[in-house]
Amino acid sequence: MKNISISNKVKILTGLLIITVFSVIAITIYLNQKNEKDALIMNIAGKQRMLTQNITKNVFYLYQFKSENFKELDKVISNFNYGLKILKDGDQFLEIKPTSNLKIKEQLEKVTIHWINFEKHIKDFKTALIKKDKKQLDSLLQYFHTTNTQLLQEVDTSVSLYTIYIEEKTSFIKKFQYLAFFLLLIFTIYAITKLQQIEQHAKEFIAKSKEISTQEFKNIEFGNINVEREFVEVADNFNCFINKVSSAMNYSQVALEQSKLASEKLEDLTDEFNDIIDELQNKPEISKQLNKSEDIVIESSEELIKSTKKLKKLKTELDKILTSYKSNI
Repeated sequence: MKNISISNKVKILTGLLIITVFSVIAITIYLNQKNEKDALIMNIAGKQRMLTQNITKNVFYLYQFKSENFKELDKVISNFNYGLKILKDGDQFLEIKPTSNLKIKEQLEKVTIHWINFEKHIKDFKTALIKKDKKQLDSLLQYFHTTNTQLLQEVDTSVSLYTIYIEEKTSFIKKFQYLAFFLLLIFTIYAITKLQQIEQHAKEFIAKSKEISTQEFKNIEFGNINVEREFVEVADNFNCFINKVSSAMNYSQVALEQSKLASEKLEDLTDEFNDIIDELQNKPEISKQLNKSEDIVIESSEELIKSTKKLKKLKTELDKILTSYKSNI
């Protein structure tokens, strides 16, 4: 960033800080919202495990009391199907999207396969219970006793995978926050460093400028000092201004000296003409021509005197500029 101006450096630093801060805020909000949905998904997955046990419990209860009231059992089965559908396909109302984790998808397919077979045997159990087919009921109870454990294990595995997945996301959030904090720290240190450099350059420039008030008003170069580009431009303008005023003062001083010299020469010539006029005053024609010459010389002398006064006024104004400039530094 050596050739970049101060204003552009400030803009770049400000832009980087704003982008970083808003990125951290936006991503943190997004991840927190995802965490809320993940918590809801974990709750649903945990309920699936409980519902599996509840289904088996209802089956054995109905068999023991030979009850044909399947209302509670149907409710539990409906809840399990609803939960499994949400885990697999998501839910628009709850703003839950299908999982993108491949292992979880595969595990949910295993749970689905086990559940389809399990649900089919529940329907057979309800039919056998109504028909009071004891032989089929005993066979189905043996199936539930064996298969329930397998279904429960598959559901437990899916819950474990969800737990690992959420823990990894939480770890990612923490790493991202640490990285964002580190970037903000770097940008802040870099900004402070650049501001200190700008401050140092400004002090050097001011110190160099103050030399003008302690020296003769002549050309002073700022180019050797380490300054930012804006300060270089100001320094060039200072140098140009100083050069112009210095040249004007030199010219006015020379012109003033030349004017004084010319005035003195004219005075000498006037004296000589006066002597000649005294000698030739009795000669009318020559006297007439001499009078004209004398008038020209006098007129020239007056013009030079006026020019001298104007040059003196110019020098006075330039001195005022110098005094005003020194007093403002």
